Amino acid sequence: MIERISILGTGLLGTSVGLALREAGFRGTITGWNRSSEQGQIALKLSAVDSLAIDGVEAAQASQVTVIAVPIFATLDWMEKLAPVLGPEQLVTDVGSTKRAISEAAARLYNTPERAAFLPGHPMAGKERGGAALADANLFRGAVWLFTDNSAAQRSPQGTLLTNNWRGLVSAMGANTLDLDPVRHDELVAWVSHLPQFTATALSALLEEEVGDAPELRDVGGRALREMTRLGASPYSMWRDIAHSNTEAIEKALLALEQHLAHLRENLRTPELKEEFERANKFRRE
Repeated sequence: MIERISILGTGLLGTSVGLALREAGFRGTITGWNRSSEQGQIALKLSAVDSLAIDGVEAAQASQVTVIAVPIFATLDWMEKLAPVLGPEQLVTDVGSTKRAISEAAARLYNTPERAAFLPGHPMAGKERGGAALADANLFRGAVWLFTDNSAAQRSPQGTLLTNNWRGLVSAMGANTLDLDPVRHDELVAWVSHLPQFTATALSALLEEEVGDAPELRDVGGRALREMTRLGASPYSMWRDIAHSNTEAIEKALLALEQHLAHLRENLRTPELKEEFERANKFRRE
């Protein structure tokens, strides 16, 4: 039974995890930590956490489960810090958007009979803006929570039990769980998550450059503009580590999109344009 959880990083996802746990009926203690005291105080005010820790390592040591909810490279740093000071009766998990590097670090640093367990995780949920103030107890309801647990074979019995219990809590938060190989995970999310983000970023930057100062832009631009540029509000700080840790897969997806855009440009007056629309309509129907 999990009774003590720490959340390292009380931004949008970390604070939403705390709120979702409470909504799911979790009655244990939740300790939060954030580099920004302001974000921590917001999470505390929202009752996503019961208390704030000054030292994240100490918070993890006092917990059965630690959720790391910070960018990818910071997650890897925390994994290095926590591995030597946690034991086999503890579990660490994360919510990072790429999983290959994190899964490799988990296999190297965790999941042995003498060490803490690590369960790489990625909820396919979020918002275009971050911050604790935007946290939502229902953020994960109906979403898929991916796991790339490829180093569990030597995990301690206590770690295995905690892992199963955490999976149960994720389901209780309303998420649907799915297991993937970490390399396959990064390939898929490059297409379904990272490509839409970078497309919206490029489109929004282009519009700002070409017509951003047009006073009638907001009147002319309707629903299509709002929907296509919504992700353009996402901050660089959220996406820098994703771009660095999944570069090859993102490059492949962007190149394919570039080729499709060129195909459209070259066939604006040919039947090929109709075929492209038909393929797009088929994807939306399915």
